[in-house]
Amino acid sequence: MKIGNKEVFKKGFRAYYLLVVSIIVLTLAIQSIIQYSLAKQRSTAMIVNLAGRQRSLSQRLLNEAYSCKYDNCDYAEVKLTLNKLYQMNTILQVGSTNLGIDPLDSEAILDNFKKLEPHVNWFKWNLSDLRVINDVKFNDMRYRVDRFTTIMDEIVLQFQKKSEEDIKGMRIIEMELAIFSVFIVLFEIFFIVNPIINRIMKQKKKLEEIAWHQSHVFSSHMKNIQDLQYVLRVEKIPERQQEILKFISEELDKLKEVSKTMVKALKKNDETEMPHHTVIKKVEGLLEKYHIMPSEELIDDGKAHS
Repeated sequence: MKIGNKEVFKKGFRAYYLLVVSIIVLTLAIQSIIQYSLAKQRSTAMIVNLAGRQRSLSQRLLNEAYSCKYDNCDYAEVKLTLNKLYQMNTILQVGSTNLGIDPLDSEAILDNFKKLEPHVNWFKWNLSDLRVINDVKFNDMRYRVDRFTTIMDEIVLQFQKKSEEDIKGMRIIEMELAIFSVFIVLFEIFFIVNPIINRIMKQKKKLEEIAWHQSHVFSSHMKNIQDLQYVLRVEKIPERQQEILKFISEELDKLKEVSKTMVKALKKNDETEMPHHTVIKKVEGLLEKYHIMPSEELIDDGKAHS
């Protein structure tokens, strides 16, 4: 195959190229799926961790509010805890590119976040202003925190179930890809590798047949010709010389027959199309369709496989 003026895939080696390229593609596909699965698991683990931290933030907020009402008030700590809780509540729903969290797409979990929103807004309205924080009733604060924690527990459980379902789905995809890879490898073994090996064995058999002709038949006729040439040089009778020349001619004819037999042994089964040729033709047809390969480039006969 030629791309521009440069020949990329040489004749006789396209079956090897097809085998190697398919293995590379399968390896890249498997690695891509595995890396995506690992990234997905890291993302879901982070989401579950952040959702779990929301419960501890609400409890910390309750403790800080209690301190402000009955003891020394660290308003900066209250403000920081409130901002973290509000920010994480938003990130868990809309996602974050910095943290690698995708927007939430589960309607059931979003419904629970809607139930959580009134309590989050209550925290923001009643605890964000230092002047009114002491007016907040502790029983109201404890009720809001208890409701927030209860709903957040359910959200964390939903996130865990969603994570398990995502991991199960990725495992199914990985299993299907593994089965497909085994099918491709077996296909290549039976329709590419095995035919190539058979062809090599046939070529070896042909070479052994030629070697036998060379060592026995061909050498025998050559020795006869050499002996006749010697007799011809020493023979003085013209009639005998003509007879010896006739014998030499006969030996030459036999050598021609031996030569034809050797050529036939080489050409035997060369016209048979191997199974992998069909696959390569389809690939080349696809390349021709997108003008990557000139249409006059034909499938090779596989001679170079030996």
